Amino acid sequence: MDHVNAPSLPRRRSRSLAQEVMNDLSEKIRSGVYRPGDKLPTEPEVMAEQGVSRTVVREAMSRLQAAGLVETRHGIGTFVLPPKPAGLDLMTVVTIRDILAMLELRISIETEAAGLAALRRTPEQLARMHRAIETINENISKGERSVDADFQFHLQIAQATGNKYFEDFYRHLGTATIPRDRLDTPQLSAEPAPNYMFRANREHEYILSAIERKDPEMARASMRMHLSNSSERLKRASEQAEEKSQEGTKGKDPTAES
Repeated sequence: MDHVNAPSLPRRRSRSLAQEVMNDLSEKIRSGVYRPGDKLPTEPEVMAEQGVSRTVVREAMSRLQAAGLVETRHGIGTFVLPPKPAGLDLMTVVTIRDILAMLELRISIETEAAGLAALRRTPEQLARMHRAIETINENISKGERSVDADFQFHLQIAQATGNKYFEDFYRHLGTATIPRDRLDTPQLSAEPAPNYMFRANREHEYILSAIERKDPEMARASMRMHLSNSSERLKRASEQAEEKSQEGTKGKDPTAES
């Protein structure tokens, strides 16, 4: 079938360009513009259509693969996969309400995972947790994304439980578990983004300290505190952003040009 390339719409600042491109392509897949077995446009075609760089396109394609929507055949192209059986649809985790619901799920699972990790972790797993925290701090200092390192820290805890189902479940959730992978949460906050991020990473250090001391109760408490704080930070940031938006519309002449 012929695929009509619609002109790109202005992108919202609250999401990364890669997420916007992914959302556009995934919607075309879900709506039947691209059907199972169809080959997606090439990287240059997507770059031209979306007005983005090759790096952005490749990240978007990687996210589509992680979501199980496409597969890349080296030297041939990227093809749409048949839909998965009904289940947890991580593509729907896009609004603040969705992310808060995801954090509730994480609290119930990762609190116990942290307790088990404190009892079962290996020196190698501890070293990887330390490395993840150091990478997060380095990324923050450079103004870079730290989503992957954040995910790795929590994944190492899941692996340290010694229960493969914790790890399988966490891998299935992927980086959708990290709020700022879906929304630019630090930019929603009134405080400087680095401060927001460093404070969250200190909470990782508290969790790691308890796991390192083999203190399961403190590990559980620290994980619950971290995820609960993440939820509260997101709520406050959302409220502050909404207040700023409302203040910006007060007194504005509706007939004035934007």
